[in-house]
Amino acid sequence: MQIQILASGSSGNAVFFELGNTRILIDAGISARRIERGLASIGIRAGDLDAILITHEHSDHISGVEVLARKHRLPVYARPRTWSMLGFRDKLDSDCCRELPLNLGIGQVEVVPFPISHDAVDPVGFCLYHQQMKYVIATDLGVVTPVVREAMACADAVVLEANHDLEMLNNGPYPFYLKRRIRSAVGHLSNHDAADLLTGIPRKSTMQVFLAHLSRQNNLPALAERIVCQRLSEHGCDVGNEVVIHMTYPDQISGYCR
Repeated sequence: MQIQILASGSSGNAVFFELGNTRILIDAGISARRIERGLASIGIRAGDLDAILITHEHSDHISGVEVLARKHRLPVYARPRTWSMLGFRDKLDSDCCRELPLNLGIGQVEVVPFPISHDAVDPVGFCLYHQQMKYVIATDLGVVTPVVREAMACADAVVLEANHDLEMLNNGPYPFYLKRRIRSAVGHLSNHDAADLLTGIPRKSTMQVFLAHLSRQNNLPALAERIVCQRLSEHGCDVGNEVVIHMTYPDQISGYCR
């Protein structure tokens, strides 16, 4: 099993899962060339992907999909309303364009999308199940709903948004309308939001957590890690054993293998 965050942030997102002999890419918001290079660095050929799953239609999640899918003839799964927003659909073979159902089997992996709150037409996170293990990706969500809490519960590994520090955002250079959008229920989770979510869900003995989609202008990796670790410790969590924190970056790969 391996999870590799090829890129994470407002400039582009792509997350690779290898679970048994099944290889899935969630989002392709960087160039196909960068994805190919990133996969090659961990010994994976892009053509060996079993599927690309799309969380939503924003450019930092789909900008590399067309070239990657067309070049390697990869199946791409997205919600029907998300497909309606993707202008490149007609440029792909019809067999590549697949609607994402409520439950999907890809190789040895069961994929269960769940709705999230974001300013897109039908955004989703994903639960991936493989051999009694559960892996979750939940980024680009403005508020934590009961559905999100249930999806995150008892996961073995999660990729979770910790987009901004509220003080940095409020005092930063963004115009007011953009600050309001980020803080809204269809915007992004703050460091404290991510920490509160992690402290409030049931956990297994060990959970691997990737703090993802950090803003370059409104957050710092060290700050996000400190706030989340501090809050977990305050709630009696043995950070480093019960919850292991991994940081992600817009321009370098971070990963976990088991």
